[in-house]
Amino acid sequence: MNSFEHFEPDTELEEDNSGIWLSISDLMSGLLMFFALLFIVVQVQLQEYQELYKKLPLAIQQALHQKLGDKYAFEVDPETGGVTIGDSILFDEGSANLKPAGKLFLKEFIPVYSNIIFSDELFDRQITRVVIEGHTSSKGSDKANMELSLRRTLSVSDYIFSQQLNFDTKQQFKQKILASGRGEIDADKSKDNLSDRKVVFRF
Repeated sequence: MNSFEHFEPDTELEEDNSGIWLSISDLMSGLLMFFALLFIVVQVQLQEYQELYKKLPLAIQQALHQKLGDKYAFEVDPETGGVTIGDSILFDEGSANLKPAGKLFLKEFIPVYSNIIFSDELFDRQITRVVIEGHTSSKGSDKANMELSLRRTLSVSDYIFSQQLNFDTKQQFKQKILASGRGEIDADKSKDNLSDRKVVFRF
């Protein structure tokens, strides 16, 4: 018959196991703390960006109206900051050549618009692209309208970066520009609506 009187539990093994469990527990606590801090940082950044997008349209609206006044027919979307310019300011009907009045408008508009984007580091970081969109009415064929809208946006972007137009943030602005022809995609298909003919600057 075996005697258990001399049996001693392996206390060293028990201590090793408890040490492992403590290490895993510490690791899990550390990870939990890390993710909690990460969550807080992301929430703060999201709040900053939301505040930014509330400020940006207002900043654009105020700066443009202060500089350009009521000389030109343009609208600033209070939600997105998108600037809609009536097509008649820039082009004659059916043409993709900038009118002298259109060049004058861009000469006044672009430096103000660009300077707003680069006036704040958050604006600059968040606005990765400034899309110049050309829009037409439903008059004419889809293909012709798409081509016309694209040629118009290219005329605008070419003029902005030509030697005729100089402003402090020109090189930085150039990195953000994207030209896009929308044709009659967003136009009223039931009639030839003049308000559908426009150029839009949006983020």
